[in-house]
Amino acid sequence: MSIFKFITSKSFFKQIGIALGSLFLLYFVLKFWLNITTNHDQKIQVPDLHKITIDEAAKKLKEIDLDFKVIDSASYNPEYPKKSVIEQNPEAGTFVKEKRKIYLTLNPSKYRDINIPDLNGRTKRQAISELQAIGFIVGTDFTYVKDIGKDVVRGLRHKGKIVNPNDKLPKNSIIELVLGDGKR
Repeated sequence: MSIFKFITSKSFFKQIGIALGSLFLLYFVLKFWLNITTNHDQKIQVPDLHKITIDEAAKKLKEIDLDFKVIDSASYNPEYPKKSVIEQNPEAGTFVKEKRKIYLTLNPSKYRDINIPDLNGRTKRQAISELQAIGFIVGTDFTYVKDIGKDVVRGLRHKGKIVNPNDKLPKNSIIELVLGDGKR
């Protein structure tokens, strides 16, 4: 049997009809099933969770049938209460379906701790630049000790106590410099 005879035969057209009918039936069954399982036309507005604690956020989300997941904490922001929501995804006011996860970023309870660098022997200007670059605040009340090097760092203090290299202090801590007076 040649290909031309097969394409023009009754059985070929029957097979094409069955295939097209099956595709239409599959399309309508899938469309009906998707409308039921995806809760088409259902919308829940995401509430604003900024500046509330995680417990309050969980309660609020549970009431409207939404789930949440806490992602890694961000950098400490003193404008927000400790351990409160500082960021959410999706944003407040957007519409989602039930059981949708809302991803929350929390404000840590304090600034992160940073290692104190070894600044002994550096100039005052170098020490100030390095401390500010890593997130410390340099105090303006310098202590001078007897040393040949003028304005050379001979130690660091925090709240009156001596701090050593590799000690840890929270970011934005105030560090006072102990400097040489340039006299022998």
